[in-house]
Amino acid sequence: MAATGVEAAFRMLEGRWKMVIIFHLFDRAVLRFSELERAIPGVSQKMLIQQLRDLERDGIVERVVYPQVPPKVEYRLTPWGQAMCPALDALLEWAAHRPPPKAGPAPCAD
Repeated sequence: MAATGVEAAFRMLEGRWKMVIIFHLFDRAVLRFSELERAIPGVSQKMLIQQLRDLERDGIVERVVYPQVPPKVEYRLTPWGQAMCPALDALLEWAAHRPPPKAGPAPCAD
C-alpha cells in the first residue's frame, strides 16, 4: 500500500523541471510566468507551460490570471503544495549527508 502512495507522489513530481519550479515558488511565494522563465534559463517556454499545467492539475500550484492588457498571470503554491515544505527540507537534509562515493574496482594491470 505504501508503494502505491509513493508511486502516486512521484508521478505528480516527475519531470525535469517540476521540483525546480516548486523550489522557486517556495523561495518567492508568487511568481509571474516571465519571472519563472528568467529564473530557470534551461527550460523552454513550451516545457515550462506543460510542467506548470501538470502542477496546477495536481493541485500543487495555483494559476491566477488578471484580466488586463497585456494579461498578467501569477503562480503560487496552493496550501497543499506548501505543505510539502517539511518533506522537501528533510529530503535536502538527507542529500546533504550523502556519504562520499565508493571507489570503483582497481583497473586491471597487464
